[in-house]
Formats: sequence, C-alpha cells, structure tokens
Amino acid sequence: MRAMILAAGRGERMRPLTDRTPKPLLTVAGKPMIQYHIEALAAAGMREIVINLAWLGSQIRAALGDGSQFGVHIHYSDEGDAALETGGGVFKALSLLAGPSGTDPFVVVSGDVWTEYPLGDVANKLAAGDMAHFVVVPNPEFHERGDFGLEGGRLTDSGERYTYANIGVLRPEFFAGCEPGKFPLAPLMFAWIRRNRVSGELFRGVWHNVGTPQQLQQIDQDASAQRRSRL
Repeated sequence: MRAMILAAGRGERMRPLTDRTPKPLLTVAGKPMIQYHIEALAAAGMREIVINLAWLGSQIRAALGDGSQFGVHIHYSDEGDAALETGGGVFKALSLLAGPSGTDPFVVVSGDVWTEYPLGDVANKLAAGDMAHFVVVPNPEFHERGDFGLEGGRLTDSGERYTYANIGVLRPEFFAGCEPGKFPLAPLMFAWIRRNRVSGELFRGVWHNVGTPQQLQQIDQDASAQRRSRL
C-alpha cells in the first residue's frame, strides 16, 4: 500500500516560523516533523510515499530527496504556488497513489500532526464495501465542536462529535466525480458518511495538530525529555 503525507499548506498560525521554513520541516527533538511520519510508514512496510508541495516546497524536496536515506521512494506532487487544499491535493496525486491497477487503497496523513498513533495500523482497517476509514480523537480546545460522530465503528453525522485526526485510508473511488482544482476533503467525507460507507475509530493517545509556535515548543521539550530518558 502507498501513502501520502500532506505538506503543501502555508502554516499561517505558525508564523513567523513558517515564513522561511515549511511547516513539515519544523523540528521536534532535532528531527523534522515529517521525518517521523516517513519513518513510521517505512517501519510498517510502506515504501512508496507521495508528498505534495506548494509553500516553500523546494525546501522539502531538498531535505528529503528521493527518500532512499529512509528506505523508501518518495514521489512529489507539485501544486505550484497555491496549495489545492486537502481534497484537491489528494485528487491531483491519485495517479501516484492508486498503484498499477488504479484501484489500490492508500493511507493519508497530514505532515503537521504529531502523534503516537501507529500509522501502519490504519492501512488494515478498510473493510470491503467501505470507501474510507478515518481516525478521530477527543476534541482539542481549539476545536471543541468536533467534526463527526462515531457509533459502532461507523462515522456518523450525528451524536457526540469527535475531531478528525488527519489520518485515514481511502479508496480512489472516494473521489468519483471530482474535477481538478482546489477543494476541501470534508464535503466528500460527509457525503460518504451519509451513505454509510465510512468506518472510523477513536484514538485517545498522544495527538496534536501542531498549530502555534508555543505548542511546537512544548512538544519539542516533551519529546526531547523522553529521548534523553531512553539514553
């Protein structure tokens, strides 16, 4: 199975750090955030990884190269000067993600998520007949209303809400009828959820959508302390 790391965003809330450095290259415990995802995906046996580029994308390409240093092969999907948002970005990269048959499922994770969720596990969660499986988390302070309900392992558009963790596995058919361009993923998620074609799981472990310099600093301090304790 192939995987995509979303890395094209501007990272407005992380300014001024992201004025000169793309958000996925900001470091935690001395290592770019995106590298943790690459290593986790490689450890799970996923060797073909797609990364989309826009804001300062040349820096990401220069830092990661072809992926051989991590034991993977990195493909780049260049979106030009303006990112295509989550939906448009994945749709543009479908030919790189869906395998030789054009129908293979693939994993998607945002490059600015810091988590202990085992990324390799999500690849095995997609059931026959479903279009996607998404991970949700308890609502953080910045998103108290949440996104989706969860009942009996199915995502719903009702009930108690949880926040989308920006981790999932999708089939290419999830994007049936879409046209190239800039569009979000959420409307497609809701459309398939209402057709009962999306499963989900609640993850209660470490998860952060790294949004501010202060949050990054705290995560860096915590991760650095954990690293020292293991030495």
